[in-house]
Amino acid sequence: MDKIGKEVKAYYDAKITIFGTTPQGVDWNSIESQELRFEMLSKIITSGEHFSILDYGCGFGSMFGYFEEKFKNFDYLGYDLSDKMIAAANEKFSNEKAIFTNQTPNQKVDYVIASGIFNIKLDNTSENWLLYIQNTLTEINNLAKKGFAFNILTSYSDFEFMKEYLYYANPSYIFDFCKKHFSRNVALLHDYDLYEFTILVRK
Repeated sequence: MDKIGKEVKAYYDAKITIFGTTPQGVDWNSIESQELRFEMLSKIITSGEHFSILDYGCGFGSMFGYFEEKFKNFDYLGYDLSDKMIAAANEKFSNEKAIFTNQTPNQKVDYVIASGIFNIKLDNTSENWLLYIQNTLTEINNLAKKGFAFNILTSYSDFEFMKEYLYYANPSYIFDFCKKHFSRNVALLHDYDLYEFTILVRK
């Protein structure tokens, strides 16, 4: 798992070095697709009251900007493996009430959101990558008091567009894993126009 973490860190360090604070800098295609993902993930939050949130794999903080427009009263912590991502986030949001860190979080929050952190398997086997996903989801579950949400590329993607270095998960398997290990209240969102799905786990 440490090896995978180092590989992922190096991958995203390179992306932001080349593309800067753009969607391509976190390996997304466009602002529109990125915001659609944020919309799906934020469905985990159902209350207008104050809440705390951990953006697990925050990149340079795009989700914080989205949350500022959508919600009025929240505490935000962004965590990312990439030192360069964290530096860019702190520079971009230097005047905001947001905390960005590359130190593994250990304090519980109301909600955890993870966008795109399970897509880039690089040259790891699918078996090892699935184990990495399961271990990471267990960590995320332990940090979330009210629930968590995450997305993954879907195995229902068009075959001719699938890439070897990406991981395409079976939605039914991931749903079943979350249902058995984390909560009875799990939602699978696979009805939006991207080659991925979102899972919502409510405690």
